[in-house]
Amino acid sequence: MTTFEQSRTYNTLLRTVSPHIFARLADGMERVDLPLKFVLVEDGVAPDHIHFLESGLGSVVATSSDEEAIEVGHLGREGASGMHVMLAVPTTPGRTFMQVAGSGIRVPTNEFTEAVVSDREAREFFLRYVHTTVLQLAHSALANARYSMQERLARWLLMCHDRLDGDNLTVTHEFLSLMLGVRRSGVTDHLHILEGRHAIRSTRGNIRILDREMLLDIAGGCYGVPEREYEKVLGLPTRVK
Repeated sequence: MTTFEQSRTYNTLLRTVSPHIFARLADGMERVDLPLKFVLVEDGVAPDHIHFLESGLGSVVATSSDEEAIEVGHLGREGASGMHVMLAVPTTPGRTFMQVAGSGIRVPTNEFTEAVVSDREAREFFLRYVHTTVLQLAHSALANARYSMQERLARWLLMCHDRLDGDNLTVTHEFLSLMLGVRRSGVTDHLHILEGRHAIRSTRGNIRILDREMLLDIAGGCYGVPEREYEKVLGLPTRVK
């Protein structure tokens, strides 16, 4: 049986939560691999576990009744999957799945729910995290409606960079086109523009961040508000150091 120490976990929520809350959750913790395309939350299905990512990247995807889909949020080691249970909702439309393979710590949903129902501090802590996810979704809508493709792409790359170790993002142009809701050729054209400005280097299946400050400048106002709010209400930055 694995014994979990709070100081040796790599998920920001688990590192930040009060020790007595961590101890309450520790009995049900299990460290698991999260391969590419692993489903963390299935459309309309109550999750058996809450996953706290320690590495890798998850995508929260909204899907319409006629199967149109677009990414509305990111999930990395700053967060956890299945947070709709905090709102007393057992299932939710849409899916959350691993976009970049990684690993994490999972806790049975019933044990997590019991902990937050019985402990006010735990409930308020995780509701603050839910607040940051709602804000991220809102700013995804704002970006899609009011910002250019170039600005949206820079935002998306920054959000990935925040949640992954190092400067290499293992994503394909095809996946980018799905996540951004545009044609693959459009994604390729805009990646070439970013390369021309020496912000990134794009190769097959990989994008390397060369100049984060340049991406921040390009993204402008469509990046930053949810990230600052996360740091404000939870006490640690989104960006992986």
